[in-house]
Amino acid sequence: MTQKIEFLFDVGSPTAYLAWSQLPALCERTGAELVYVPVLLGGIFKATGNNPPGAVPAKGMYMMRDLARYSARYQVPLTMNPHFPVNTITPMRIATAAIGTPEQDAVITALYNAMWREPCKLSEVEEITRVLTDAGLDAQAWLEKAASDEVKEQLKANTEAAVKRGVFGAPTMFVGKEMFFGQDRLDFVEEAVKGS
Repeated sequence: MTQKIEFLFDVGSPTAYLAWSQLPALCERTGAELVYVPVLLGGIFKATGNNPPGAVPAKGMYMMRDLARYSARYQVPLTMNPHFPVNTITPMRIATAAIGTPEQDAVITALYNAMWREPCKLSEVEEITRVLTDAGLDAQAWLEKAASDEVKEQLKANTEAAVKRGVFGAPTMFVGKEMFFGQDRLDFVEEAVKGS
């Protein structure tokens, strides 16, 4: 049976972006299936009493340095978004609508690139429209899907289920019942896949 790696993510997290940049290659090496689970990081923080690293100035400064280290190690471009933190509710609804569709990867890639490679204010509908259109996607169709009650409820359900599983931030990966938090835990994720 193919092992699955559940990837709980919010495109507003730079560490989730770094994890996302590495997980496909990890899956290719191990034969695991990558399962995307969009969540709202703000909702998780609120439910768990957690705060973003930037809420503690010293921790925020350290995280900026650490992001640069991992960006260099992974050879992945990372430009801090000048609008950070960005309200990602609409992008995450779009990501939720895309799960399981033929355009899933294209949508998620476009959103991540717009947050961390060529950063823009991804909370603005005009910017979302431009980003999706530039990626060759039907922006209006995706915005309409994102506005549906079904998608809104799915994202909410994903977030609530994550909290019940003990998730307190992003990125979080699950291999079976084992939880791994942080993009710096990918080696443990790979070990878990190989060992199961």
